[in-house]
Amino acid sequence: MSNVLYTSEAIMQDALVDFTQSLPLWLQWAGVMLAAAIPFIESYFGTLIGAIAGVPLPIAVLAAVVGNVISMLVFVFLADAGRRKVLARRGADAETDAPSPRRVKVKRMFDRFGVPGVSLLGQTVLPSQITSGMMVSFGANRNVVIFWQVISIIVWAIVFALIGQAGIALFR
Repeated sequence: MSNVLYTSEAIMQDALVDFTQSLPLWLQWAGVMLAAAIPFIESYFGTLIGAIAGVPLPIAVLAAVVGNVISMLVFVFLADAGRRKVLARRGADAETDAPSPRRVKVKRMFDRFGVPGVSLLGQTVLPSQITSGMMVSFGANRNVVIFWQVISIIVWAIVFALIGQAGIALFR
């Protein structure tokens, strides 16, 4: 099963590289931006896609970060609006309702690592769009989540840019 997932991810990444390379040279940054907006591709694989496609590394990093941030913002604002609607519908005692055991467990993990920890480490498990939406749904401040997610997206893009640059240099 995992080989099938790996193969489908590799095929998707190859298709995104081909798509980016097929764009006119002056527009390839947009291909990187679109790729990075896709959950599980994110800024880190978006940067690699740009580097493989021949986009200059600073432009690839910037385009990947912008694409990932825009996508993450959509999830944050949707989660925030959804949480507000649920709380308004449930009334003033919504926060005092007994939470499910599963929610208690996830909330405990969130409380342990906080917004910075979940933002910086969460991308190793789930896309930034999902982790940011979850944190907002738990009641984390929307602006704090956005701040730390942007920091995380930039850090991961730079780390993978350096890894990609080293890998490309190795194969040349």
